[in-house]
Amino acid sequence: MATSSEEKQAYQARVKAQLDKLNAQIDELKAKAAQAKADAAIEYQSQMQELYVKRDAAQSKLAELQQSGEEAWEEIQAGFERAWNDLNSAFESATAKFK
Repeated sequence: MATSSEEKQAYQARVKAQLDKLNAQIDELKAKAAQAKADAAIEYQSQMQELYVKRDAAQSKLAELQQSGEEAWEEIQAGFERAWNDLNSAFESATAKFK
């Protein structure tokens, strides 16, 4: 009878150890998920900041274009086109990362 009780206690101890180990692994996974979420938020903010900078540059070039005289119009137009292309590329890159 004592052997049966000892086996039961040993089994319970082994199962508890396995559950404790699993709980630790779940906690580790939860921490990794939280870190991934934080990393994604940082990346999102970085991408948004880049978009704002490129958008502001395009708006600035548009304002220059609107105020330019005939002689400078083609040069300013080329600058606007570059700024616009940079903005579009940054937007496409950002949307691709967050799909």
